[in-house]
Amino acid sequence: MSDKLHVMAEAVREAYARGEEDEALRPLVLADGEGRAVGRIGHGDPVIFYDIRGEREVELTRAFVDPSFQEFDTAGRLARFFTMIEYHSELAAEAAFPPEVAIKGTMCEAVVGAGRKIVKVVESEKAVHLSYFLNGKRERPFEGERRIVVESRKDVNNYDELPAMSAGEVADQTIAEMEAGGSDVIIVNFANVDVVAHIENEAAVIQAVQAVDRELGRVLEAARMAGVTAVVTADHGTAEKWLYPDGKVDTGHTDSPVPFAIVDEKFQDVRLREGGALTDVAPTVLSLLGIAAPQEMTGSSLILGAPPGKARRLLLVICDGWGERDDEHGNLIKKADTPVMDRLRREFPFTTLAAHGEAVGMPAGKVGNSEAGHLHIGAGRRVLSDRIRIDQAISAGSLARNPAFIRAMDISVNERRPLHLLGIVSFYSSHGSVDHLYAILRMARDRGVTELYHHGLLGRRGERPEAGARYIDDVETFCEKLGLGRVVTVMGRFWALDRENNWDRVEKAYRALADGQGVGVVDSSQ
Repeated sequence: MSDKLHVMAEAVREAYARGEEDEALRPLVLADGEGRAVGRIGHGDPVIFYDIRGEREVELTRAFVDPSFQEFDTAGRLARFFTMIEYHSELAAEAAFPPEVAIKGTMCEAVVGAGRKIVKVVESEKAVHLSYFLNGKRERPFEGERRIVVESRKDVNNYDELPAMSAGEVADQTIAEMEAGGSDVIIVNFANVDVVAHIENEAAVIQAVQAVDRELGRVLEAARMAGVTAVVTADHGTAEKWLYPDGKVDTGHTDSPVPFAIVDEKFQDVRLREGGALTDVAPTVLSLLGIAAPQEMTGSSLILGAPPGKARRLLLVICDGWGERDDEHGNLIKKADTPVMDRLRREFPFTTLAAHGEAVGMPAGKVGNSEAGHLHIGAGRRVLSDRIRIDQAISAGSLARNPAFIRAMDISVNERRPLHLLGIVSFYSSHGSVDHLYAILRMARDRGVTELYHHGLLGRRGERPEAGARYIDDVETFCEKLGLGRVVTVMGRFWALDRENNWDRVEKAYRALADGQGVGVVDSSQ
């Protein structure tokens, strides 16, 4: 990083000196020489929220577009939002890349279609993954599907203060469902490893790993007692590759494979093939249940030969963020005490599954994430990610003809309103890429937009320490060379990308974007 940064990048670096970091960076707001906030989102202004993924973007978008919004006072101010993808079907926002087709023939659809009942148990931090993504981006439950959502703890500032999270309650609910006997398939997600491994606290990450192993042991013992066949897997890795080669902390997702085990004495002698991927989980589960895989599934069962009988009932456990890696450098899963998972590797049919890159519909070599992981576990086939669709549109030049973005820019030009760009600033985040931002900026210039403001969100996941200042400086440099746009807001994603109804956080982001409330950054050059 050069010594001389642009004004907002320099403000980020000054925040580092105050002890702040990218993820929870307090909102920085550009101000003119008289201290007045510059470039706020006003009533009727067009806004392009260029993030992908979507579930964390819903709450902030609602605050700007929902006329019945009551979580905090917005004074009836409504902006016109254009989102990169569809964040939720009921949001009053136009998506540039709407869903292409509904994903049919998923694992859950096949189970209920065979007359079996499903119950899902998850804490709220990961509820959308076990519902929307596991069901092929279907928002409503299937007939015959129940969902039990355990509220994630809200009495902590960050989950490294409570690495166990609500795993005990999730296990309790799962055990109760198995004992009650009213469901044929129980699907449970333990969120701890993924959530806590995104925080720079090694002791807390190890505790989170151990909490999942402990609760996994409880539910597997309950499954054995109830005669329920268990399948254990994960959606992607995190904690097993927690350090860069140079020893610095890497809190992002990884390119490691994930575990897969069948836990039932009846299937003790089953052999599992190597070289599988998350797309093979659904066909394997259906094979164990004696249910034919839908024709849409291109994955195949991991079981070599025919399984010796059928599972009467089945428990599917997803240990979110649990990757498999032999190297001990930065491997907090190996560093933790995990007797349950160790026993599964030794005593039961066990293999590992590809959970990143092309195996889960993402660009080659890119790390996995919870959305792609759960989507592919449930779909049983490869589904191209929104990122690939967008990257292909940029490469082919068709992004410049996107109708949604054209409408946003035409509003700016024809009504003489500023165009606002809002989203993550990162080389590669599960929420988006700075390349997407640059493509939209070029398109805005070419369509004659003359007033454009950028509102940047920073995160620490998968980024090196203090990377945010460099990213913001890059964006300010790009705008300067383009001759269009100014970075006017920078804040940590902690405030803007909530999904747990922490409306105090969302309001902090909203107040910065709309009202200019935050740490003022005066641009003396203006």
